[in-house]
Amino acid sequence: MTPTTATAPPAPPHRQIALNVRRTRRLGPSILRITLGGPGADGFSGGGRDQSLSVLLPRPGQSEAVVPADGNGAWHEKWRALPEDERAVPRSYAVRAQRLRADGSTEVDLDFVLHDAGGPGCRWALAAAPGDRLAVLGPAEADNAAVRFRPPADTDWVLIRADETALPAAAAALEWLPAGLPARVWLEVPRTEDRQALNTAAKARISWLVRNEGAACGVETVRAAELPGGTPYAWIAGEASGVRALHHHLVHERGFDRERVMSAAYWRRGLPEEQLRRAEAEAEPR
Repeated sequence: MTPTTATAPPAPPHRQIALNVRRTRRLGPSILRITLGGPGADGFSGGGRDQSLSVLLPRPGQSEAVVPADGNGAWHEKWRALPEDERAVPRSYAVRAQRLRADGSTEVDLDFVLHDAGGPGCRWALAAAPGDRLAVLGPAEADNAAVRFRPPADTDWVLIRADETALPAAAAALEWLPAGLPARVWLEVPRTEDRQALNTAAKARISWLVRNEGAACGVETVRAAELPGGTPYAWIAGEASGVRALHHHLVHERGFDRERVMSAAYWRRGLPEEQLRRAEAEAEPR
């Protein structure tokens, strides 16, 4: 008999990771940054840009989220088997930054948008303190499907539009863009103090649309804008109705190739995330 060598099954693109809160910092009235680390972060391998992950949050009255063990990729089935009023609440967030510290450990920044009638993510972030645990489903490899900002090589210029929920992804994408690439950027935030200093080597023209200053929404502003010539790539994210309207405008009124317009609905007014994801799945062509 010819001897054989057992081959380990391929690692899933995302795996359960236990992180600890390192520190918190208010970036403005509406945005709170949570920096996470700990031994679990060393296995985090994100692809930058609009890399997303799922955080697993406790329900009201719980000191810590009820999260089943990963079980070699069977986490989701075990989670669904738990009583709905007990199991952890999943929410999707874009990774604002990942960095290697001088001691070799990894830190991950997540930015949480704060609302008066905040949901599970807002409640958790406001109460978070150094040492608190947070379970996440994070990428185990850098080239993963949760990175959707992918301008083709022949892109002449980039269009970015984001509201405050998509601001971390937009900021990370701007940092990733190559030097000198033209970019037109519209960022919507609730208040003047929510504006941030952004770093990019791209030739970016960034417009802040501040709602408490009476700014028009991003959809209206882009519709009225004079855009560059050449081959574009567009990335638009935020509230679902605005994303849908701007996608329609770019494809059907501006003539953008629909394959070069990446749109992501991060939330929908009056609809919890679970229902939004369900509605999106039902709307997909079969």
